[in-house]
Amino acid sequence: MRIGEIAALVGITPRAVRHYHHLGLLPEPVRRANGYREYGIRDAVLLARIRRLAELGLGLDEVRDVLADDEGRELVEVLEELDADLGRQEALIRARRERLTELLGEARAGRLTAEGPVSPELAGLFSGLGEVPESPMAAKDREILALLDSVAPDEERSRLIGAMRSMTEDPEAVARAHDVYVRLDALADAAADDPRVAEAGEALAACLPDSLIADIGEHDLPGGRLAEAFFGDFSAAQAAAVHHAFHVLRERNR
Repeated sequence: MRIGEIAALVGITPRAVRHYHHLGLLPEPVRRANGYREYGIRDAVLLARIRRLAELGLGLDEVRDVLADDEGRELVEVLEELDADLGRQEALIRARRERLTELLGEARAGRLTAEGPVSPELAGLFSGLGEVPESPMAAKDREILALLDSVAPDEERSRLIGAMRSMTEDPEAVARAHDVYVRLDALADAAADDPRVAEAGEALAACLPDSLIADIGEHDLPGGRLAEAFFGDFSAAQAAAVHHAFHVLRERNR
């Protein structure tokens, strides 16, 4: 196979193939007498492996480590793992499309709320928290919970909602949550060093159950890119208050 043929077979561009050669991820194949590269089935398998690992979120340095571990494995083992990876991706895409079909049906019927259809568990949590009139922060909170409800694995979603459910079972806790929304709304135009930041953070930490500490790593919020998007919708002072709250929560559970 020529470079254009193997690239088309794997579903990438010839430029990407050359890039992988340059990085040492894909060894240079033998060349024909005319100087053109000649690729074989093992090259295609390796190239597909690189593409799949990159699609799964690994950086190219991590891909290199995985490929080093693959050395000496039988071709059938690598093919079986590629097949398993594709099966998981296919199942994930199918589940997301089914969810999207539900959302489209609700939207076309005029039944889609601001958060969209949510699980019965999250619907119960929303009901227990009640409405907070004219609170942009409360609306953001509901939106991020609805997003997590849709995309988080079932076990993680159940743990998160279960940890927060205790708030809805205590009227005083619900009142404290509403007070936190008010405090955070007041920081919309404030600077990150506003003295109210620490107060809002302390109030938020007082509302959060200790069990949430299991979801907090070295950073203030788990979730990687999701966390970046989450904080990106906050003002500097609001983001600082939430960071402070999770710092307090970590310290509280040491």
